[in-house]
Amino acid sequence: MSELPHRSPLTEIDRLIKENRVSDYVSPNLALGMRPLAFGTGTSQWLWDHQPPAALNPFGTIQGGYITVLIDEMLSTAIASVLEEGEWAVTAEFKVSFMRALSPGPWNGEARVQRRTRALAFLEAHITDQAGTVAVTASSTWAIARR
Repeated sequence: MSELPHRSPLTEIDRLIKENRVSDYVSPNLALGMRPLAFGTGTSQWLWDHQPPAALNPFGTIQGGYITVLIDEMLSTAIASVLEEGEWAVTAEFKVSFMRALSPGPWNGEARVQRRTRALAFLEAHITDQAGTVAVTASSTWAIARR
């Protein structure tokens, strides 16, 4: 009997992202109510339609740290779709601009790889309301290495 090649959990996550298997995507952050809608080559689309009360600040708006968790999910799934077998990536730099407060309710997010080199990738993301008004933008640099 031949053995199947061993694949790391990271390799399996990258594979399901490349295959747009959003229903198979697993992350502890999904418990916050955010979920992927689609994965494409160098892109990811997310929806955060319901925020738990713990994600709200004393003003009743979504606390910025939770918003950055959503952005990190968006960015990490976008970069995963362009990694080759044996590569992994980590955040080297991350900038977020909060253009307006986010009230509880549905928010759409999209991330995109703008440029990828052998060792670096440059990404951007934005979060919009249901009318398409941008509320948050982000840019990020990721370091790429071989396992």
